[in-house]
Amino acid sequence: MFRRARRLLRVISTVTILVVAGIVMLALWEHYTAQPWTRDGEVRVQVANIAPQVSGQIVSVDVHDNEFVHKGDVLYTIERFDFEVALASADATVRQRQVAMTVSQTQAVRRKELTTLSTSLEEKQQYQGTAEQSSATYAQAVAQQSQARINLQRTTVRSTVNGYVTNLLMRVGNYATEGTSNIQIIDADSYWVDGYFEETKLEPIRVGDPAQVMLMGYRDPIRGHVESITRGIATSNAGASTQGLPSVDPVYTWVRLAQRIPVRIHIDQVPPTVVLAAGMTATVTVHPLHPLPASRYDGPGAGLVAWTSDQMERQRTAPATTDAK
Repeated sequence: MFRRARRLLRVISTVTILVVAGIVMLALWEHYTAQPWTRDGEVRVQVANIAPQVSGQIVSVDVHDNEFVHKGDVLYTIERFDFEVALASADATVRQRQVAMTVSQTQAVRRKELTTLSTSLEEKQQYQGTAEQSSATYAQAVAQQSQARINLQRTTVRSTVNGYVTNLLMRVGNYATEGTSNIQIIDADSYWVDGYFEETKLEPIRVGDPAQVMLMGYRDPIRGHVESITRGIATSNAGASTQGLPSVDPVYTWVRLAQRIPVRIHIDQVPPTVVLAAGMTATVTVHPLHPLPASRYDGPGAGLVAWTSDQMERQRTAPATTDAK
C-alpha cells in the first residue's frame, strides 16, 4: 500500500512538473513572439550633399575626412580671380549706366519745362521714354552687379549642417562643377533608429511609446520613443511582368511569413560611451504605454501563464525604469 502511494506520488509529481514546464514554455513563447521587440534594427542618419553654386578650380580644402564641422564653417574655396573680374566689370557698368540715366533724366526734365513753341510734344515724349529706358538699364546693371557679388561670395563653400565630413576625396586642383555634389556631411543632429517589426507585433505600438535600443557593439542602452510607423512597404505582387500581366509570387498554403514594417525611433538620450554611426545593427524594444493583455492563452492554466508572463515583463522593464530615474 505504501509503495503504491509512493509510486503514485512520483507519477503525480512528474506530471505536475511537465505541465508547469509546458505552461512556462508557452509563456516564454508568448513573450518572445508577441511582445514588441526586434533584433532587426538599424541606425539611420541624414546626409547633406554639398554642391557648389559656381564652377571653378578648387584652390584650398579646409577640412579633413571624419572631421566635425559646424554650420557655416568653410569647407573649401574656389578660384576667385574670374569672379573678381566679373564684379569689377559689373561695378563699372553700373557707374556708366548711372551717368547715362542722370543725363537722360536731366534732358527729359529740361524738355518738359519748355513750351510747345520751343519743342514739340513728340520730342518731349521721346526724351521721357529715353529717360525711362536709361532707368531700366541702370536697374538691370545693379541686378547684374548683385549677382556678380553673390557669385564671388559663393566661391567660399560652407557647411549647411552640424556634422561629420565623410568619405572626403576632394583635392586641391580638382574642378568643382556648379550643382554637382562633391562633399558629403553626416548631419549629427539627425540620427534615428529604424526598427523593422513583424506585423504581428505592431498592435500594441503607439506613437510616443518609450523605446530602448541596444547596439550590437555596446552594453549601455539608448533611450528614445516611437516617432512614427511606416504606412506602406513595397510589394513584388504590385509590379507587372514584361507582358504587362500581374506578377504574383507563389506562397506556401500552410506557412505565412510576417512582413516587417519600419518603426522610426526618435533618439532622446545617448550614453557618453556610445559612438553612433549610420548602419549600426540594433535591437529595439518598445515599452507600450497601453500594452495588450499579457497572454491571449485562455486554456488550462491560463492564470499561471498570465502570471509568468507578467513577472517576465516586470523584470524586463525594471532596469529601464531604474535607469530613467
